[in-house]
Amino acid sequence: MLTGLAGRELPPATFEDFDLDLPPYPEEVFGQARGIRLLILDVDGVLTDGRLYFDAKGETLKVFHVRDGHGIKMAQRGGIEVALVSGRRSDAAFHRARELEITRFYEGVRDKVAILEELLAALNLTPPQVAAVGDELVDLPLFHRVGLGVAVADAVPEVRAAAHWVTTLPGGQGAVREVCDLLLKAQGRWEELVRPWQEPSSG
Repeated sequence: MLTGLAGRELPPATFEDFDLDLPPYPEEVFGQARGIRLLILDVDGVLTDGRLYFDAKGETLKVFHVRDGHGIKMAQRGGIEVALVSGRRSDAAFHRARELEITRFYEGVRDKVAILEELLAALNLTPPQVAAVGDELVDLPLFHRVGLGVAVADAVPEVRAAAHWVTTLPGGQGAVREVCDLLLKAQGRWEELVRPWQEPSSG
């Protein structure tokens, strides 16, 4: 028996207490995810919930989810390059990219396919080796070119319809983490990367 707040006794947790009955990844999506070497992320509506906050001086503020950041770091450790490509200019997004050590950061972009071509040339990759996550109509051209197009759960209907896969979580609330987990599991890197946190400490 566990002891919780105020010394109350808590019954031991069972598997029924957790939502573990998640649908399996579609076989085709899992297969496409195996070969992904580059993950392109939109910012507004994907890494954030799409809302913009303005302070008294007119500065834009954004909120990012810590689990998305952790997923990105794990993907990087798993050998996946991550790029942020945004149509807006934002100091907040720039600082978030720097915090996550994302060196491929593009803002004020009107033609995301042109950025894709630049990245393919720089990294010596082909379109099937690229995954892109989006939420808006401007992301559709990328979806038509890459190997794995992912829509966040609250993306506009046209983007969800064009996507190879749709996350269960909305933008800014863990959707990117879902994508990172998918890629790492498909590529057989998940167990290796999570093992350090699962093993008992020797200290």
